[in-house]
Amino acid sequence: MVKVTVWNENRHEKKNPLVGEIYPDGIHGAIAGFLTEAGFEAGTATLDEPEHGLTDDVLNNTDVLIWWGHLAHGEVKDEVVQKVQQRVLDGMGLIVLHSGHFSKIFKTLMGTSCDLKWREADEKERLWVLAPSHPIAEGIGEYIELEKEEMYGEHFDIPAPDELIFTSWFEGGEVFRSGCTFIRGNGKVFYFRPGHETYPTYHNKAIQRVIVNAVNWAQPVDRNRPVYGNAKPLEKIAAKVN
Repeated sequence: MVKVTVWNENRHEKKNPLVGEIYPDGIHGAIAGFLTEAGFEAGTATLDEPEHGLTDDVLNNTDVLIWWGHLAHGEVKDEVVQKVQQRVLDGMGLIVLHSGHFSKIFKTLMGTSCDLKWREADEKERLWVLAPSHPIAEGIGEYIELEKEEMYGEHFDIPAPDELIFTSWFEGGEVFRSGCTFIRGNGKVFYFRPGHETYPTYHNKAIQRVIVNAVNWAQPVDRNRPVYGNAKPLEKIAAKVN
């Protein structure tokens, strides 16, 4: 069974009654709930837990880590970020959601500012499927339409994605690369844009399907990891004559 850890700051839920009403068990609880229904072993971790809930034991028993952050990116300890980065390089999958684009871990893995345009105006968002044969888009029609979402607009300062799965159009006219995959070391990374905390986006069945698909895609490949460092020759090296 694939083991998933859903990480969330869990700050909006405590500060904003509207968010608490939409997600009474937290954004992390809502995501872990539908992942459990989909057959995964899903646990949660939050910012204010010791080591942000990402102890060595938790990380070593996580196949795919899902990350949602917004208010407190700077409070995430660098040593925890380094541990998560190493786990990704070793093969753990990482799914970064919505405002997690500005998280320390995503910026570390991308090597860029990851900045963008944004606006909160209750706009319609239409996520167009650009890669209909990709496993992350399985079961999704030509597009996903969200009645209200926060706008993110280009230019999105990230490296060119290995694969672009979704592009969003917003009612105000902007577009955005909303579903991007990257390979980092032995790990797979998926950035998925929707999920502003004051909208019930993670209750949307199509959004849930994308995240379930992304977990299946991002899980580690069952093979021995490459060996790095000093290596003995596979063949006998002939002595060189000076």
